[in-house]
Amino acid sequence: MATGLRLRCDVTDRKQFSENPDHFIIPVLVICYFPVRNGRIDRTITGDVDAPLDDVRGHVERSTQQVVQALEQGSIYHGYKDPTARPSLQYQILDTVEFLEPLPTHHKPGHRVPMTDYKAIMHRVGLREWVEEKGIKEVWLWGYHGGVIDLWESNMAGPFGDISNSDRDPHDLPVLSKTYTVYHYNYQRGPSEAVEDHVHQIEAVLNYVDGRDRTPPPQWSRLLFWGKFVGSDHSHKIVRPGCGWAHYPPNGERDYDWANPRSVLTDIEDWRPDGSGKKKPINCDRWKGDSLTWFVYWMQNLPGANNGLTYQGRRLRNWWTFIGDFDTAMQNRWKLIE
Repeated sequence: MATGLRLRCDVTDRKQFSENPDHFIIPVLVICYFPVRNGRIDRTITGDVDAPLDDVRGHVERSTQQVVQALEQGSIYHGYKDPTARPSLQYQILDTVEFLEPLPTHHKPGHRVPMTDYKAIMHRVGLREWVEEKGIKEVWLWGYHGGVIDLWESNMAGPFGDISNSDRDPHDLPVLSKTYTVYHYNYQRGPSEAVEDHVHQIEAVLNYVDGRDRTPPPQWSRLLFWGKFVGSDHSHKIVRPGCGWAHYPPNGERDYDWANPRSVLTDIEDWRPDGSGKKKPINCDRWKGDSLTWFVYWMQNLPGANNGLTYQGRRLRNWWTFIGDFDTAMQNRWKLIE
């Protein structure tokens, strides 16, 4: 059974927003899979979710709006200290499609449990029309994990290949004339884990644009994004207290170390490629030890609109361009610097 549910979208100033070259509208299609038995989510299918269907629906709707809010706030360059700055990204939920049945799966070599069949899902919803005619750039897929299926937090397809936090299988999604990215959320969890999927996708895209995929690992510390901005190297740990990444804040000592009280001197709030930014002591109090607050704060320190930064005599782009208009950036072979 499939139903369509349209969510309210805030389209205030859409025309003004879309006419600004530093700002991008991202239309989204939401797809939900709710395997149901007697009005409840069927735990024998999900592995760990057993709750009334209406409760899970409500959780998904609230979480979806929280993800929109976090991503838009995160795209405001230094938004925590510049009240006049505007977001680089505006998300618009065009429609929500719901299926009261299990996620389709298939056997994939190397996986212990069945893999989500993303191609089957995209064919079922008629994705070609959504992407090529209605202009969606992202699909947000709400489902489950529970150890019973495998999934990719992000997955991409399009004319420029798959740059995502997946195995980058070129055949697991329909390849269309425009790029789109699928984010697979787990409704056993909440908005923080969903936003983390996006942060990992940002990392994948910026690393690709910056050439990390083509750079020997011993040289990663020299790269503009991974070495100078993040402050890491081939170890993925923080070797210079820069701006950190999803799992490692500047003071992080291990994965998911968002509540570490240790203070370090970091230039995260005044990051400059040449290392001349002002450093100050920061620990988990800055993001209240909360993962979602950390993700938003980290995103707000990415070079965004009107960042005024230069590297080797050239201006840094608005890095949100690579998320908001990936195809144009690839067509023009844009890099992180102009």
